[in-house]
Amino acid sequence: MKAYVFPGQGAQFPGMGKELYEASAGTKQLFEKANEILGFSITDIMFGEDAEALKQTKVTQPAIFLHSVILAKSLGYSFKAEMVAGHSLGEFSALVAAGYLSFEDGLRLVSKRAIAMQKACEQNPSTMAAVLGLENEVVENICKEIKEVVVPANYNCPGQLVISGSNEGIDIACEKLTEAGARRALKLPVGGAFHSPLMEPARAELEHAIDETNFTLGICPIYQNVTATAITNTEEIKENLKNQLTASVLWTQTMQQMITDGLSSVIEVGPGKVLQGLFKKVDRKLDTQSAGL
Repeated sequence: MKAYVFPGQGAQFPGMGKELYEASAGTKQLFEKANEILGFSITDIMFGEDAEALKQTKVTQPAIFLHSVILAKSLGYSFKAEMVAGHSLGEFSALVAAGYLSFEDGLRLVSKRAIAMQKACEQNPSTMAAVLGLENEVVENICKEIKEVVVPANYNCPGQLVISGSNEGIDIACEKLTEAGARRALKLPVGGAFHSPLMEPARAELEHAIDETNFTLGICPIYQNVTATAITNTEEIKENLKNQLTASVLWTQTMQQMITDGLSSVIEVGPGKVLQGLFKKVDRKLDTQSAGL
């Protein structure tokens, strides 16, 4: 079975989407429509060279979404997904590509999500750290021992787990995890504690927007971050999307479930090749490739 997967925050790069914009009148029109919806020229930032401007959450998330979704749309009839998934933000790209959400509604939700997350980061100064070389259970148990907010946030692949929490909590966790034998426990240059209880203000803000948005039946199942299972029911999809901001991204479990369900080839749609690399760490024999521009 063929899966299309969509990257999350961190995949951005200056100049992203420029070739796609110039590829056809249809792709150009979608980018211009995005500028209108967002109320600022995101294409100027995406196609420019200011990496710092692109790193702002309110810009980064719509930028990655646009690159991924417009690239998927440019594939036309050759986009033949039998399963889709997206890492964190990428779940919104996957939902649009598979027909559960319109381009316009998807972009509006992503923009609201980004702004709400930015606000939550400012309310609760916090961070994340990558932990390499420890079993998930060891990381989970150490997080539970700490009195500060610290939780597993992204299960990226076997032996690679990102934790999320208060600044103090992450410092304590990094020390304890290193003592427990982690190959690395490294703080990440992020704006806040994504996928943790500290994102509750953003989750509450996004909940209403998701309820107000029209979802329709898609062309194939989506494997969602919070369950790591194949879902087609739109009400379930909406509930999982609401919970995604404060829950862990079960990406390792998602990849394993897709493979169990018959996955044979993976096409990454959007900037970068991170997800292809993660799939290879689960099964070296998988056929992985990029969608294009």
